[in-house]
Amino acid sequence: MTDRKENKDAYEMIIKAIDLGVYGPGDRLVESELADRFGVSRTPVREALQRLEIESFLSRDGRSLIVASLDHTQLGELYSVRAELEGLAAYLAAQHAAPEEIRVLYDMIEKDHEIVDDPKKLSRANRRFHNQLHLASHNRFLIKQLHQVHRTMALLASTTLSADGRGPMALDEHRAIVDAISAGDGAGARAALKKHLSYAFETRLKLDAGEVKSII
Repeated sequence: MTDRKENKDAYEMIIKAIDLGVYGPGDRLVESELADRFGVSRTPVREALQRLEIESFLSRDGRSLIVASLDHTQLGELYSVRAELEGLAAYLAAQHAAPEEIRVLYDMIEKDHEIVDDPKKLSRANRRFHNQLHLASHNRFLIKQLHQVHRTMALLASTTLSADGRGPMALDEHRAIVDAISAGDGAGARAALKKHLSYAFETRLKLDAGEVKSII
């Protein structure tokens, strides 16, 4: 039981470090260094790394394991899946979200205006907003799938919110989504969410192509 718990802990600690940007795409993960960092033995770290490689969070660079990065095709696939799943979450939220949950979403948008010029803080707040929206769907299976998709987003080296002018636009898009949810308009909420992610995907492509300026 202890070994199983230690294995799970090692896995969760490594993937959380990737999610928080402690380790980014291309960074090498060394078994002994991770064991020292997280205060666990090397065996659960080794097993966690093997699992992360199977799940495509890590890739091989010779004999080393590095944090994976997404190519152009994988990026498109990720945004496509995310748009469908989050669109469904928004649709369901319009049917099932409690008034208190909707007020929390509005409050998050208002507070995020205070950090709109800080892409790193806004990126973390953006994740919290989307997570809250997922919870408002009240569908545990969908929430689980979206959790996995959002973990994969950690393999992207930068945030689209670093694009000049993108922060205020994203918050306006968040408000449009919540307005539709508040009105009980499932189709409108789904459409607003998909439009939001379409703009985000387009911004990412422009950032990668050097067509828009990053403020970081």
